[in-house]
Amino acid sequence: MKFFIVHAHPDPASFNSALKNMAVATLTDEGHEVAVSDLYQMQFKATMDTADFSLTRKNLMRLQFDVEQEHQHLVGAYPADVAMEQARVEWCDVMIFHFPIWWFSMPSILKGWVERVLARGFAYGPRRKHATGHFAGRRAMVTCTTGAFADVYAPDGIEGDIGHLLWPINNGIFHFMGFTPLPSFVAYAPRLIPDSERAKYLGAYAQRLRSLEGVAPLFMHPADDYGPNQRLTVKARSGFQWNPGAGQSREQAARHHTSSDPSGPDRPDEP
Repeated sequence: MKFFIVHAHPDPASFNSALKNMAVATLTDEGHEVAVSDLYQMQFKATMDTADFSLTRKNLMRLQFDVEQEHQHLVGAYPADVAMEQARVEWCDVMIFHFPIWWFSMPSILKGWVERVLARGFAYGPRRKHATGHFAGRRAMVTCTTGAFADVYAPDGIEGDIGHLLWPINNGIFHFMGFTPLPSFVAYAPRLIPDSERAKYLGAYAQRLRSLEGVAPLFMHPADDYGPNQRLTVKARSGFQWNPGAGQSREQAARHHTSSDPSGPDRPDEP
């Protein structure tokens, strides 16, 4: 298979980078093809602005990013850095986002990569999203690190369920384009744990990648579960949606969701 890793950590000596290096080594040893975009090392331009449309413009009087991106796609006039990344997305069977959780989300350089690379026309468009998305049949997953222990990101933790933080990526980016999202791999507080625990995370991640074919994907409702207004007609099963119209409360829907990572090591207690 062909794996594309989009890596967004500025420090090559970080544990996040160690996870990326483990992924490359493990997947290569398994006979897979691997491409890596190290966004900080590449000094990837994260801001979408008028310079992105210097080669062609549909409307010189008003800049609407989605309109101009669709026009770019039609005429084949993307900036060179965007076109290179799009070719890698098109090439891969599995895409992995590697990043640290910063301010409850991905680093801005990765958010900018999403905005510029996963452009309207290329990655999505009318009748080309979710179950009918362009990349249907391919898979994607998040591999991330946190600054705090797992208890902080438990459903009853002070920062809330880690799954809720990652839902905008798994549903709003991966599944929106048609990718099948896989359960995320989260390494909690690697800077606060001993080397032996970090080694467990590395080993667990290598095992996850070796057994990826057997990993059950995150549940996403099929198109038939939605009505013409794109609202659920059945009880929600994703854990992040609920359907009052079907007599379902938010608490009932949440029972379908488990945030724990089954492949990670036992977490150490917070000191």
